[in-house]
Amino acid sequence: MSERTATVNANAMNSITDLHRIRNIGFIAHIDAGKTTVTENVLFFTGMTHKVGNIDEGTTVMDFMDLERERGITIGSAATVTYWKDHQVNIIDTPGHVDFTAEVERSLRVLDGGVVVIDAVAGVQPQSETVWRQATKYRVPRLVFVNKMDRPGASFEQAMDSLVRRLGANPVPLQLPMGQEADFKGAVDLLTRKAYIFDPALMLPQEVPLPPELVKDVELYRKRLIEKVAETDDELIIKYLGDDPISDDELVSAMRKATIAGKIHPVLCGSALRRMGIQPMLDAVVAYLPSPTDVGAVDGTDPKSGNKLKREPDAAAPASAIAFKVVSDQHVGRLVYLRIYSGAVEAGKPYYNPVRRERERIGRLLKMHADNRQEIKAAGPGEIVAAIGLKRAFTGDTLCDEQNQILLESIQFPDPVLSVAVEPKTRADQEKMDTALGRLADEDPTFRVRTDADSGQVVIAGMGELHLDVIVERMRREFKVEVTSGSPKVAYRETIAKTAEAQGRFVRQTGGHGQYGDVTLRLEPLERGQGIQWESAITGAVLPAEYQKAAEAGFREAAATGILAGFPTVDIKAVLTAGSFHEVDSSDMSFKIASSMAFKSAAERGKPTLLEPIMKIEVITPDQFLGEVLGDLNSRRAQIQSMEGQGNIQVVQGFIPLAETFRYATDLRSRTTGRAVFTLELSHYAPAPATALAALKG
Repeated sequence: MSERTATVNANAMNSITDLHRIRNIGFIAHIDAGKTTVTENVLFFTGMTHKVGNIDEGTTVMDFMDLERERGITIGSAATVTYWKDHQVNIIDTPGHVDFTAEVERSLRVLDGGVVVIDAVAGVQPQSETVWRQATKYRVPRLVFVNKMDRPGASFEQAMDSLVRRLGANPVPLQLPMGQEADFKGAVDLLTRKAYIFDPALMLPQEVPLPPELVKDVELYRKRLIEKVAETDDELIIKYLGDDPISDDELVSAMRKATIAGKIHPVLCGSALRRMGIQPMLDAVVAYLPSPTDVGAVDGTDPKSGNKLKREPDAAAPASAIAFKVVSDQHVGRLVYLRIYSGAVEAGKPYYNPVRRERERIGRLLKMHADNRQEIKAAGPGEIVAAIGLKRAFTGDTLCDEQNQILLESIQFPDPVLSVAVEPKTRADQEKMDTALGRLADEDPTFRVRTDADSGQVVIAGMGELHLDVIVERMRREFKVEVTSGSPKVAYRETIAKTAEAQGRFVRQTGGHGQYGDVTLRLEPLERGQGIQWESAITGAVLPAEYQKAAEAGFREAAATGILAGFPTVDIKAVLTAGSFHEVDSSDMSFKIASSMAFKSAAERGKPTLLEPIMKIEVITPDQFLGEVLGDLNSRRAQIQSMEGQGNIQVVQGFIPLAETFRYATDLRSRTTGRAVFTLELSHYAPAPATALAALKG
């Protein structure tokens, strides 16, 4: 152990400047798939820790918040750095619960590669599908680690099948497991045909003779591997079709290119809880996932001209970085996590934020190891660091050299779907509550705070009940604020069902300077998910451009509060079809008001409709409770899409209105004696029943 630690410490002391030897990876998956346990094993086997942290015991390095250790789940993404075979591996461990999807979103925005951890028993689960889509959106190459191979019901084949069926992946196994369930003991490397035993007591897998009963399967799987890899490479496919020999080096090189291009997804297996299969997975990270140089130049725009720009991952290039996470640390204050794409970022130097149009100085620069910090003077391309001193940088902002400005692609987050009103228990808590909510909203882009104009109540909104529960609990623990919260409220939306047109005229003649605005709008319904759009069908001769802009602003402001129940209007297009102005009395304000009037009149004629959020639900239940579960779901207006048997359990998938899911966790536990579990994920918005609108108005 001491020799291992000494080697790692020597590596850690010498900062790796060769970008080819840097890997920025994230562990992503469904809740309880084992991401954090895998990460804890990685830190142990690379010598960064001397003991594998245990989630049940609350001793993990990466889940360092008290709430995470108590609940046994990851709430916030945590960053760390380690070293493996002369490579620096920057790791982000992400949450698996859908309520904390923002943590995954911003992590994937800055990562170069991902390790998708899936359960060998359950296969691909709902949140795995979500993070897979997010990784595809950001073009993040992935390899797959099939975890929990030692559990009853584990099946490598079924896990592979679920990768294809549920994700549309192109999995390429690099290993063939030796045994399954309680008999799982190792794996055969399909490239070298060598068999290895994973002994938890030893630091490296131990080579053993290839079991005779596996020889035929190894040759079959190896042939499939060669075929899949050859299909991605023109030279190799010619060799393969001509029955010419293909060397292992050629295979590894082609597999690396295909993985980085997203054409294939290498698959490995193991059991993180029993410390099995971690080292080969680390070897695969180094061999097949990209370095910053493989990813290449990052795209951006000139904030002044709007022209396209690129920044190469070169220390000599102008500095550019993106802020992807903000944390309020009780010891050092506001921490801003940065992914550096080009140039060098140094402590004590000022950098320009083109989003805020401000210059800010980085006071201190830190390398993070979960909640531990190592102060450094500078960091270069490919590094993930935290900065102290940035007061105005928020998630998604760019920091760059002021003389060579660039605006990098920001990060888009989903809107909250659930809200509750909160009140301080005492007058003394009021000021502390405002401060706490401000800091929490600063950290979390999917958490919103507003004051209700009618009631004066403070309303907080988030991605689900767990999300808001955690927010309230963090206020109590971290900020010492006691609050009471009301019942959850659904974030409805409004739209129209048919095209309608109306005129809005705002005329006030007072003898002196008056007000004159005249706007005619045609509202058209759009497909779900299209948001709101604006179009002008008239020329500047009919209505000057400045008044057209004011009319658009008036429409957007009015659409933000709808006409049915005050919810935002979505999936609607406004077309400016006519208008008139007065040379003296017209103003921007008069056209904003006229446009708002036109919108409200047209919306009333357009068959206004209330939309409710519909969640994708998956319930995993033992066979004997299936009838109870289905009956309860039907009573909650759920639409069952599929049922799939997996041994003695049933997997039920469908859609359910968010309004019908409150207290579902408690009800499901009582109906199934705590043996069933479920997951929810926002799917789409759909028309709500008339009773929902009546309840809102009543």
